[in-house]
Amino acid sequence: MPGTLSPIRFGTSGWRAVIADEFTFANARRVITAIARVLAEDGRSGELVLVGFDTRFLAERFAAEAAGLFAREGFRAEVSSRPVPTPTLAFEIRRRAAAGGVNFTASHNPPRYLGIKFSTSDGAPALPEITQRIEERIGAMGEVAIPDGAKPPVSFDPVPEYLAELGKKVSVSDVARGGPHFSLDFRFGTSAGFLDAFLESAGARLSSLNAKRDPLFGGLSPQCGEKELVGLSAEVLARRSRLGLACDGDSDRFGVCDERGRYVSPNRILALVFRDLVGRKGRRGGVARSVATTHALDALAERFGVPCYETPVGFKYIGEKLIAGEIVFGGEESAGLTIEGHVPEKDGILADLLVAEMCGATGKTLTELSDDLDREIGPFRSARVDLPLSPEEKESLGRLEASPPQEVAGKRVAKVDSIDGIKLILEGGSWILIRESGTEPLARLYVEAGSEEEVAALTRAARELVAR
Repeated sequence: MPGTLSPIRFGTSGWRAVIADEFTFANARRVITAIARVLAEDGRSGELVLVGFDTRFLAERFAAEAAGLFAREGFRAEVSSRPVPTPTLAFEIRRRAAAGGVNFTASHNPPRYLGIKFSTSDGAPALPEITQRIEERIGAMGEVAIPDGAKPPVSFDPVPEYLAELGKKVSVSDVARGGPHFSLDFRFGTSAGFLDAFLESAGARLSSLNAKRDPLFGGLSPQCGEKELVGLSAEVLARRSRLGLACDGDSDRFGVCDERGRYVSPNRILALVFRDLVGRKGRRGGVARSVATTHALDALAERFGVPCYETPVGFKYIGEKLIAGEIVFGGEESAGLTIEGHVPEKDGILADLLVAEMCGATGKTLTELSDDLDREIGPFRSARVDLPLSPEEKESLGRLEASPPQEVAGKRVAKVDSIDGIKLILEGGSWILIRESGTEPLARLYVEAGSEEEVAALTRAARELVAR
């Protein structure tokens, strides 16, 4: 009976759950069947659906079964011949005019998780109005029979066309200028065979970490943040690399270390790449950022006379702006970006290559470019803290949203933004955002100010607001 089956809810980016707990073959069959039926309701029966998978435990088995389910529901289904980055699958959906695609991935979540990301025919993450319909179909659905597996699914090679497309977005000659060495950290994920393949074809020298497939991610996290890239930092110094470049498990997020091996925050990378796009490259058009992302993008937009749009957290909202032709650049502080003419999905491989291109084209180190940015728009320093959210703290967060304070850390609250969570913009331009995670049972605290000292003070104040 439907009532005895697990309820399934899509978060900020698809559905994710713990393997063998909630993420089971039985539940995955329900999700895939519901997606197929929503596509059929929208008149896409008989069309192509692409299925991908990352390097997690049993991901390719789930993908093969999904292909069988789509075929049973009246679709032509093809499965990637290898673990595939989420942005690569998005590109292939658009290139082949598919009805949509699903990727079996839990992105940056811990190894015990698996998930399903559903992209619509435009290559963008499905919007809430679509995922709500999928949830409704799942809720009304009983158990789904295992599809006939006698015939192996048709496969597709995701590599060559995607790499060719990157060559249209990134100058190979600039990437290779000066004969650089790059250190790469694949985080045991899907960027292996993509990021390195492009850089090798450009003639760059490379050294690599964590390139093999490992569903346990070396006992580490598939994220590509500062604490995960300690090894990459050391590799940059040992090899005297121009940059250290990394992606997370499904390659939609980027991680960058500068020539000194220092991790560079995603917010700083977003500002540098946007500045390069509208400054050196002369592109003109708007920029979109999530509510949690640096206001350095606002300052640059004002400097170059282009509009800046704020969205809720979730790259699907930025993707909407890209599809509508309103922006040339979109970014999220969680290390995601895309540009005009590319997929409406965040792409960590593209991001890494744009940073490599920027350094090669300008002949400057990332440190020098960062110093130039501060001189142009002033300092923007930021921090993010993830806190486990107890039921009591969840109630406290609700009270905070209902009755925001008038002062924080001795500064007057000039504006309250409730587009996603609660954002307190203080006099002078510094700000705090507190929101529940859409993918994990956490409260996320975001802070931005003009100095590290003020960031630290505001972070303490934000923690107190959640705990009160």
